[in-house]
Amino acid sequence: MSTPHAARDIDTSRPHSARMYDYYLGGKDHFDIDKKAAESVAAAYPGIFVCARENRAFMHRATRVLAREHGIRQWLDIGTGIPTEPNLHQVAQAVVPEAKVVYADNDPLVLKYAERLMRSTSQGRTTYIEADVNDPQSLLDAPELAEVLDLGRPVALSLNALMHFITDAQDPYGIVDRLLGVLPSGSALALSHCTPDFDPSTWEKVTAIYTNAGTPVQFRSQKDVARFFDGLDLLDPGISVGHRWRPDAPAGDATPTDAEVSLWTGVGIKR
Repeated sequence: MSTPHAARDIDTSRPHSARMYDYYLGGKDHFDIDKKAAESVAAAYPGIFVCARENRAFMHRATRVLAREHGIRQWLDIGTGIPTEPNLHQVAQAVVPEAKVVYADNDPLVLKYAERLMRSTSQGRTTYIEADVNDPQSLLDAPELAEVLDLGRPVALSLNALMHFITDAQDPYGIVDRLLGVLPSGSALALSHCTPDFDPSTWEKVTAIYTNAGTPVQFRSQKDVARFFDGLDLLDPGISVGHRWRPDAPAGDATPTDAEVSLWTGVGIKR
């Protein structure tokens, strides 16, 4: 386990997306300004709590599928966010104790909690990189990554609820291509992405709340989310609403609606 860098001062003058997400999940690692912004989103889109929970559930299922069915033993998880148990390494190492996981985030609050995040099995390895997805090369060049991951063997690139914070002006598809480009055949992309497809007017309001709070966002259609998987072999059932991607249990009366979830998800394998 590596020791994280000392955390920078935490900016509490404006809400932060990672801390707002912590609020949606019922966590305690946020401030009043984040709570107020998150409650504004919830007022416009009450399904945000369902969306957040289904995003976590998708990450759990995708991780288990890749470990059990596709032999993945290494993960690069970018945009980790504030630790919420079970985290990706805990899910992966419950299936394959020797799993190796590198987390990357650029939020100082995540740095603060990185030690809690990185509790690993004795067989596996876990570390944390302070890095920005907008600069994929610096992430790939980080010595911590090379210490933990063998890029000569398949790696799962995990981008959960991250790419809607990367606008088209920031070249989101180029970023993903750059990251996947260094990974060998048999590697995977697991991605989730909020969408306005089921309720455009509501998501216009959500976009405005985040943008006015200083966090530009771009929520994308199913077609645009599918572009992230160009050249990959999509696992069944393809690009699906979060709760419909390989659910653990049969659908019941409590199953959320697609509009409540409003999250496209998918997993693809590199040829």
